[in-house]
Amino acid sequence: MEMEAKAIHKYAHITPRKARRVIDLIRGKQASAAIVSLRYMPYRGAKVIEKVLRSAMANAEQKNAHLDIDKLKVKEAFADQGPSMKRVEPRAQGKGNMIKKRTSHITIVVSEE
Repeated sequence: MEMEAKAIHKYAHITPRKARRVIDLIRGKQASAAIVSLRYMPYRGAKVIEKVLRSAMANAEQKNAHLDIDKLKVKEAFADQGPSMKRVEPRAQGKGNMIKKRTSHITIVVSEE
């Protein structure tokens, strides 16, 4: 049986589309290499995803049978749609536009190779 560890960040204030753009770049990589690449990415979502990845690595080290951090690999990574916060923006002639501030549920699973 393959041991794995998971970390989930719910209600992250980033749209799933922007989060997926970053997640697609780290899926399948070594965890340590993924952290280095996330550190130097120009995207705003990279910082949020780096925190989730670090949390998954810490979970692997502490809880799940003390997995070796140097051998960890990003097995699964995905961003699901969370609830949208609805806001009203005033427009001309007393009208209003609905603005949806979207949120994400970011999940990262790491395992030993």
